[in-house]
Amino acid sequence: MRPTPALQPVTEGWPAPTPGRPVSGVARVPGSKSLTNRYLVLAALADGPSRLRAPLHSRDSALMMAALRSLGATITEAPGSGPFGPDLLVEPIPAAASGDAAVDCGLAGTVMRFVPPLAALRSGTTGFDGDPHARLRPMGATIDALRGLGITVDDDGRGALPFTVTGRGEVPGVRLEIDAGASSQFVSALLLAGARFTEGLHLVHTGENVPSLDHIAMTVQVLRQCGVAVDDSTASEWRVAPGAIRAFDVEIEPDLSNAGPFLAAAVATGGSVSIPGWPAKTTQVGDKWRQILPQMGATAELSDGVLTVTGTGRIRGGVFADTSELAPTVAALCALADSPSVLTGIAHLRGHETDRLAALKTEINSLGGAVSETADGLRIEPAPLHGGMFGTYADHRMATAGAILGLVVPGVIVEDIAATSKTMPEFADLWTALVTGAAPGAEEG
Repeated sequence: MRPTPALQPVTEGWPAPTPGRPVSGVARVPGSKSLTNRYLVLAALADGPSRLRAPLHSRDSALMMAALRSLGATITEAPGSGPFGPDLLVEPIPAAASGDAAVDCGLAGTVMRFVPPLAALRSGTTGFDGDPHARLRPMGATIDALRGLGITVDDDGRGALPFTVTGRGEVPGVRLEIDAGASSQFVSALLLAGARFTEGLHLVHTGENVPSLDHIAMTVQVLRQCGVAVDDSTASEWRVAPGAIRAFDVEIEPDLSNAGPFLAAAVATGGSVSIPGWPAKTTQVGDKWRQILPQMGATAELSDGVLTVTGTGRIRGGVFADTSELAPTVAALCALADSPSVLTGIAHLRGHETDRLAALKTEINSLGGAVSETADGLRIEPAPLHGGMFGTYADHRMATAGAILGLVVPGVIVEDIAATSKTMPEFADLWTALVTGAAPGAEEG
């Protein structure tokens, strides 16, 4: 059984490679974190054993597996056909599961938000805690929602980790109103468990916009694939019918968000990078790369399941709306662009692994950039950049943003490249192989 890896800072930093030439090659990326963790949750609630093929093996997925095991699920590894690790076999949490448990959320938003409703379905008290940065992430909507369902939650008034959930073996299910303006994960967490509530769930978002609606659409799709009836025909409302969650055998798509930095290498250096296994139709937010990167002047062609992005050596700035988790990669490219850029609709990134807006501004400006925060995003002006330490804040997407800047700015040192273990432990090796054109992980093209 694999241990849960911890984030270990690399105090001397990681020199980001600067190839001095166009980057060209093929990069294969591991499975989607968002899909892997959703399917793991559904497998733990299903009516029989399930199999995840080509899942992500990373810190976030390891934390999710450890959490589900603590609630009573059995998860074992089986030989897989992919290059990134074994398949996963999941026996669901027994219907009569009971007893006290403890969940280490690490810095995984999916664990700290998706797992508490599952704990509410058991009899017993489950404690939740995580990394120091995790205690700063907003959890009030999840805690308030559980209380609205009649579940006892003790958080000492923090609205954040650590807290305990005391379940009684069932959740009745009601019409529930929440404000999910801080994260779409609050909605997804309740939808994933809603079919197991005695009367199902009628969930209503009461705030203004919900960020990252793509992730909610993903949740609805995987629920329907497992036989759960979900009505999302009314804006900001979701109805989940009570019933069984059908066991499944599914192949996980490659992580299209994590493909972004590799595609950005083509844009930044005027090269050409291909990602195999790109789905023709997907709910992953990373599919937006096919629109975003051409807006920056590159070409993006999807043919026979391979997405190829080719840069011109010039990066255009522009206005980029609702880029969600793609924003750090977009911001890094905008810092290399020859015209101004504005990123909008991403105020919720202030509550991610770190305050990503403040972190991007601070770290890009430390290299000579000209970045300012707006109410809901960033404004980035062209500026000559220089080398230096690029802070990562235990955030995997900050680490990959620093690597992108280092492609064309000599002397960039990424403070903690190990932060990428959250969703892609292989990042540094895959990145170096692609940038240098050496195996493994990249093929000269």
